[in-house]
Amino acid sequence: MKKALIIGAGPAGLTAAYELLKRGKDIEVTVFEESGSMGGISKTVEYRGNRMDMGGHRFFSKVKRVNDWWDAMLPLQGRPAYDDIVLGKKVSLKKGGPDPEREDRVMLKRSRISRILFEKKFYDYPIKLKPETFTNMGLINTLEVGFSYLASMIHKREERSLEDFYINRFGKKLYSMFFENYTENLWGRHPRDIDPSWGAQRVKGLSIVAILKDVFSKMLPGSGNRHVETSLIEEFSYPKLGPGQLWDVTAAEIEKLGGRIIRNARVTGFETDGEHIFKSLKYIKDGVEMKEEGDIFISSMPIKDLVNGMNDVPRAIAEIADGLPYRDYMTLGILVHKLNLENRTNVRTIANIVPDNWIYVHEKKVKLGRMQIFNNWSPYLVKDLNNTMWVGLEYFANEGDKLWSLSDEQFTRFAIREIVKMGLISSPSEVLDSHVERVKKAYPAYFDTYDRIDEVIGYLNGFDNLYCVGRNGQHRYNNIDHSMMTSFLTVDNILSGKKDKSDIWNVNTEKEYHETK
Repeated sequence: MKKALIIGAGPAGLTAAYELLKRGKDIEVTVFEESGSMGGISKTVEYRGNRMDMGGHRFFSKVKRVNDWWDAMLPLQGRPAYDDIVLGKKVSLKKGGPDPEREDRVMLKRSRISRILFEKKFYDYPIKLKPETFTNMGLINTLEVGFSYLASMIHKREERSLEDFYINRFGKKLYSMFFENYTENLWGRHPRDIDPSWGAQRVKGLSIVAILKDVFSKMLPGSGNRHVETSLIEEFSYPKLGPGQLWDVTAAEIEKLGGRIIRNARVTGFETDGEHIFKSLKYIKDGVEMKEEGDIFISSMPIKDLVNGMNDVPRAIAEIADGLPYRDYMTLGILVHKLNLENRTNVRTIANIVPDNWIYVHEKKVKLGRMQIFNNWSPYLVKDLNNTMWVGLEYFANEGDKLWSLSDEQFTRFAIREIVKMGLISSPSEVLDSHVERVKKAYPAYFDTYDRIDEVIGYLNGFDNLYCVGRNGQHRYNNIDHSMMTSFLTVDNILSGKKDKSDIWNVNTEKEYHETK
């Protein structure tokens, strides 16, 4: 019997474990997870009856294999009426089917509404060409946007940076309004210093032309079957109890199939033959270092940490891996009766709160990057849905910097002061409760030594029994379905004996874009 050792219990690691156990023969599977939670950044945190989604996760994919997998784990079983879901009402899900105990194991259909808050005005994201947009911009800004976009159509920039990428698709004026400051806040670097491949992966197909095509295609007969750029989707699925529910269910299924999940186990090092084969890994649990030998190694841990834990790594490869950058994530969940934001949309919501899933904050006077309204992701995330709003205030940081080094109490006071400054609440006393969460290496970044990452990939692919999967495992800003596809293909290759790993690394490099978040 072969032993497969899988590092990380996020979407990629758990998918690989489940697929190996379900489809493989004579393969013993062990998953090592540094924390006590399943799902990685896709986990759901419960705090005093309210649930937090780390970053917000839309479940939408154009890959049938992924959709079928989700439906098997969390089917649209006993789905409430669509109007009830849009309104965010808590409704009883009907029992029935072959397994009544699975009543809570369902996906809900959600409307996707994300807007930009810029100079105290709302703009749809992606930008929509409608009267409100032009009214908010004003005549002069609208003219500047139009002329700068025309200029970008005539004189295309060579795309050496993310700044070039955005200006080519939206024009310099829209870029300066909606991309420049937000991107610098997100990454801690100006867009001119970021590789354009980040935009190619995250904003594929989205441009002014794509927005216009979407507007006009809706007017044509049979528009329900039209091709839609993923960034323009208007509906998505979402687990009833948050994204972590999917991975908790998956972990339970893995253990039912005989797989082991070792929680609170931090992998620290590896033994290799120095050239082609991984032999064992070392991990620390309860303060004790342990060793596990294996035949197959599947890693979703950050490439930097993977290479740092290997023996006999060439100096150049070690230096590139060590220089790969990441952006960390901090969020403050706040419980309030309401925010000083009016629902001026046509979307009905319970208690008439704003209908947004996310609100992107483009205000230069604050560091706040984005807000989540958890009420609108799923009504089951909020304990007192009729009387409270449960809001996530999201900040981007680097581990060890000034913001990250604040204590939870200091960070809470800082974030609350910012939303008072923005006028979202009138006084800190309006915050009924709060909770801080931090996620290290949440976002692999595309600068520093990233331009030489192919050298590291080539080195890692030289180890016959090592497979790198997922967002951090490939240092690629993958979404859930991307991460799952890297694991599907990994298991396909293991079971078929295929040695070439290029298909695994090619996920999310194609033009067609698959998205969950």
